[in-house]
Amino acid sequence: MFGLGGSELLIVFVVILLVFGPSQIPKMARGLGQAMREFRKAQNEITDEMKADDTKGKPPDNKPLN
Repeated sequence: MFGLGGSELLIVFVVILLVFGPSQIPKMARGLGQAMREFRKAQNEITDEMKADDTKGKPPDNKPLN
């Protein structure tokens, strides 16, 4: 994972804990989760809109009705 071992990850976590404090970490994680959720929602809306545009632009099949 990004070339970091277990001890490096532990050091990074301790530094984050010292800089932001234990009460701020859950708030940051919650905010990150909400941002990811909004991004996925927007991504799905754009994908659905593109699919709807693709089906509208297709010419009708020229198959006989019989």
